[in-house]
Amino acid sequence: MPDSESPAALIDAKIAALGDWRGAMLAKLRKIVHDADPEIAEDVKWKRPSNPLGSAVWSHDGMVCVGIILKERVRLSFSAGSSLPDPKKLFNAQLLGKSRAIDVSQNEKLDEQALKAIVKAGVGHNLAKTRPATRAPRFRADRL
Repeated sequence: MPDSESPAALIDAKIAALGDWRGAMLAKLRKIVHDADPEIAEDVKWKRPSNPLGSAVWSHDGMVCVGIILKERVRLSFSAGSSLPDPKKLFNAQLLGKSRAIDVSQNEKLDEQALKAIVKAGVGHNLAKTRPATRAPRFRADRL
C-alpha cells in the first residue's frame, strides 16, 4: 500500500480536510489515544458517499474506539464501553446497549487523564479476551 494511502495518511487527510475545530479535536483525541497505548493500530473504515474519508478506528487485539465527525461535535465511540470503568463520567452518548461514547463540543475541556484511563481499559478488555487459558484442562483417567 503506498504511504499516501496508509491509515495514518488517510486520518491526516481527514483532519486536514475538516479545516475547523473538529479536525483539531480529532487530532487531539488521536494523540490521547496513542499516548494511552503506543502500540495501538490505526485504520479507516466505513467510507461512503456521505463520509468519503471514513472514520478513524483504533485497535489493539480488537477495536478499541472510533473517532466520528458529527456536525457540531466529535464523538469517540467505544464498542465495549459498557464494560469499561468511567469514574469521571466522561461517557455522555450512546448510553444504551454495549457501546458508550464521549461527545466533545467546541471549546469543551477534556479530562485527558480520565480519557487515557478509558482507552487503557478498552485495550485491557480486548487483551483479556485474547489471552490463552491460564491452565490446561486436566486429564482424568476415571472419565475414559
